[in-house]
Amino acid sequence: MIPIITTYKPVQITLQTDEVKDVPCGTSGGVVIYFDRVEVVNYLAAESVHDIVKNYTADYDKTLIYNKIHHELNQFCSIHTLQEVYIELFDQIDEFLKRTLQADLILMAPGLYIQAVRVTKPKIPEAIRRNYEAMEAEKTKLLIAEQHQKLIEREAETERRRAIIEAEKLAEVSAIEWRAKLVAQEHERKISEVADATQLARSKALTDAEYYRAMKEAEASHLKLTPAYLELAKYQALAQNSKVYFTGDQGNLIMDLLNQMSSSLSRSNVSTKDQVTSSFV
Repeated sequence: MIPIITTYKPVQITLQTDEVKDVPCGTSGGVVIYFDRVEVVNYLAAESVHDIVKNYTADYDKTLIYNKIHHELNQFCSIHTLQEVYIELFDQIDEFLKRTLQADLILMAPGLYIQAVRVTKPKIPEAIRRNYEAMEAEKTKLLIAEQHQKLIEREAETERRRAIIEAEKLAEVSAIEWRAKLVAQEHERKISEVADATQLARSKALTDAEYYRAMKEAEASHLKLTPAYLELAKYQALAQNSKVYFTGDQGNLIMDLLNQMSSSLSRSNVSTKDQVTSSFV
């Protein structure tokens, strides 16, 4: 006998989005704020439909999602200040709700999975909102001023580095020019040393040659300076006088003088020949 079906409810087993609206939340400082909308993207596995519907009815999402969102948001707000909930930790609320819901569902309703959670910015009292807006405006001004200061600092740093690079470049060029001057001076010094050495050698050679010539002339003169040659030179010098005065027996004196000159000349020639011959031998 087939049972008669009187009522039924469809159960979605694909991705669906549940919206929880106007969730009140009290912060640790006592300020009550409202979240306009919390979206929970979830899906139910087909094999888990019977157990979950049997335990939580076809409206399982009311118990497992809607009510849990209210509870977990209030738990989060109660331990945080308005500043943290509204600004500092707001970007972490989505992940906190997803992680907390999924941890409870694993125990209470296996097969129901949370895909994502999206939370809108909460509503806060108007006076507080204006204060936050003014504070954000001041922060924006401060941020702009800081960015402007950083820009000026970066420009100054860039200019400083450019000046350092230019100074290093000039210093390097100066060092290269200085080394080039040193090399040129060293080259000129070596050239001067070579020239001085050449001049010294030339002067030494001339001095040696002059000394050798003088020595040879002295040797030749020494060979000439024999007693006979000196006697001859005396009479030759006497013979060159234009006037000669004699006293006494002039005839005998002249004859004696001529005889002595002739005898001296003969002896001088013989002595010179002997010396030349002996020098060749």
